[in-house]
Amino acid sequence: MALTTDNIKYANSAALTITLNSLATSSTVGRQATVVDNSSNLYDDALITVIISTSASAMGNTKSVYVFVSGSEDGTNYDQDDGVMGASDAAYTVGTPTNLKLAKVIACPTSSKVYNGVFSLAAMFGGVMPRKWTIVVVNDTNQSLLGSGNSASYSGITYTNQ
Repeated sequence: MALTTDNIKYANSAALTITLNSLATSSTVGRQATVVDNSSNLYDDALITVIISTSASAMGNTKSVYVFVSGSEDGTNYDQDDGVMGASDAAYTVGTPTNLKLAKVIACPTSSKVYNGVFSLAAMFGGVMPRKWTIVVVNDTNQSLLGSGNSASYSGITYTNQ
């Protein structure tokens, strides 16, 4: 749902707590970020950025990193698979099929390169923000990610009529 607005206010970028450095390759096992609570900020949207640094080894498999989102309307029950979505940075196995929403595919065809992916969170939930949310990142490049330089962050967005 698009809002008619005069101004868009961006909050400062905030790091998501997620261990992406040296993330092993897998088509299903990835990493979940610590849950973000939107019940006090009440952002209308959030822009999510995921930065991926590939290793020096040759890429393979799908040569991609997959970013999924999970949200909760009540702050307790999340989109999740067989594994229960936790509140903190932890391993997460994405089911096949999955109940998570695929938000971004970051193509990583070249070794020793940095790739960025940006997407709108509210767009993944029909234009509205969930009360609490998190991302899950799966590395399917056939190589572990570089030991440094991988990260995720978000900027909250508030629409105003000023």
